[in-house]
Amino acid sequence: MARPPRPAAARGFTLIEMAIVLLVAVLGFAVLGNNIASGNHATKLQAVARDITSALRYAHGQALLTGKTAAVTISLADNSYRVDHRDKTYAFAEDIDVSLVVAEEEFADGEQGSIRFFGDGSSTGGRITLEWGNLSKRIDVNWITGEVAISAAEPDLLDHATA
Repeated sequence: MARPPRPAAARGFTLIEMAIVLLVAVLGFAVLGNNIASGNHATKLQAVARDITSALRYAHGQALLTGKTAAVTISLADNSYRVDHRDKTYAFAEDIDVSLVVAEEEFADGEQGSIRFFGDGSSTGGRITLEWGNLSKRIDVNWITGEVAISAAEPDLLDHATA
C-alpha cells in the first residue's frame, strides 16, 4: 500500500521574525536620516565658502585683466555679497555667522566690508570666517599676491573680529 505524501514542512518566516526585521530597518533609516540632515549643513557651508571664494578669484582676475580695481563686498547685515560691476547681490543662509578681518578703510558702517584687488595683482587682503553651529570655513586673501585660499577653520583659533 502506498503512503500518501507527507506535507512538506512549512517554509517561510514567522510574524515575529518579520516584525523584528522591519524594526531594524526602521531604526537604520532613522539613523541614516539624521546623518544626512547633519551633512546638509556641512554641504551648504562648503557651497557658500566656495561661492565666495569663486567671487573673490573672479574679482582678482578682473583686476589683473583690466588693470582697474575690483572688489567683493560682504554685507554682515543681510548675509550677502556682491562683486563690483555686477548688478546681482548673492544671498546665503541667515543661519551662517560671518566675521570679517579687512583693512579699516574697507569696513563701512559696521555692516559691510570689502576686499579690493588691484591691477598689479595685490589686494587689501583679509579673512572671511563662516560658521554654522560647530562647522566653520575660513577664506584668506593674501594682500601681496591676491591669492585666495579656503580652509577649515580651527574652532579654538577662530578670529571673531568684525573690523
